[in-house]
Amino acid sequence: MKPRLILAGAGHAHALVLKAWAERPRPDVDLVVVSPQALAPYSGMVPGWLAGVYRYEDIVIDFPGLCQRAGATWIAAAIRRLDPDAQRLELETGESLSFDWLSLNVGSTLMPPVGAFQAQVLSLRPLTRLQAQYDALLLRWAQDEADQPFRVTAIGGGAAGVESLLAVLCRLRRLRPEREVHGALLTRDNSLLSGYPASAQRRALRALSQAGVTLELQSTWSEAVGQRSDLVLWATGAQAHAWQRSPEGRGTLAVDANGFVLIDDTLRSVSHPNIFAAGDCAQWHTPLPKAGVFAVRMGPVLAHNLSAVLTDQPLQPYVPQTDFLSLLSTADGRAIASRGRWSLSGAWAWRWKDRIDRGFVQRFAR
Repeated sequence: MKPRLILAGAGHAHALVLKAWAERPRPDVDLVVVSPQALAPYSGMVPGWLAGVYRYEDIVIDFPGLCQRAGATWIAAAIRRLDPDAQRLELETGESLSFDWLSLNVGSTLMPPVGAFQAQVLSLRPLTRLQAQYDALLLRWAQDEADQPFRVTAIGGGAAGVESLLAVLCRLRRLRPEREVHGALLTRDNSLLSGYPASAQRRALRALSQAGVTLELQSTWSEAVGQRSDLVLWATGAQAHAWQRSPEGRGTLAVDANGFVLIDDTLRSVSHPNIFAAGDCAQWHTPLPKAGVFAVRMGPVLAHNLSAVLTDQPLQPYVPQTDFLSLLSTADGRAIASRGRWSLSGAWAWRWKDRIDRGFVQRFAR
């Protein structure tokens, strides 16, 4: 029988694996791809979609199409449980799949609050659930005849919180210019964009100020925030999926205290050598930011190593970039470019970001 390799998750790294597989097919391997969503949005283009610059179909990667070109079997389902010792993956559909090799690129999630408050909460992760909720919000916004100020609050002072808040404010104001839209951003940190250079933080503060956003540092969520807001954008730190956090759901797979899969230099599980993991769901021995740029850089290494284990070839180590180019959209036709200790902003940075992002998604088109 053919050895079976399961790619669980439609993340950026797996898109690159499938692209490589399509270019060099392996008919001697049973390749199976499992994910609950067929169209996977590219995270770098989500702020542009929220702002109305892109259509949703412009920012997604068609995984069933990639599977067809790579000779892989596509299964639309989410993971319910992993038994790494028995080498079985149980899906929420009730189906159970055996595997010889497994690669996890399932991303991360967020657990937004629930309670007795009036605000609608939009969670920025997982991205695949965001589309329907945002489309419904925009439809209600267009039909709502109320004229009182509308209050949007972002929770989280990282790139996702800043970009999503600016994008949503821009979209709502453009659709209903006659109605006041107020913005606020809350972060538990004592600064915005922790880890970014001070000049980038100042540029982001300027963009928020120009958009009329009230910034509350060292502030946390409370139901009072939900009561005084109409819309809450939940953009706090990434969290592992429920099955990863549960000993029953992950079995004996080694994870850190937060449920992220522990991997070595070759992206291999430290407890199970026939399991690999990449992107947000994984935890390298030196913690890395949960950012799409790392998953993209992991993709070619993962593609090589999955092929190498099938032919008993040496594995490549993953070497993360010590600094990387960050391009943050400010939803005003401009972007903030930063790398290391420097940053610049302007319309040219947005055009640069747009070209890079469109080029990445286009790599996977037919």
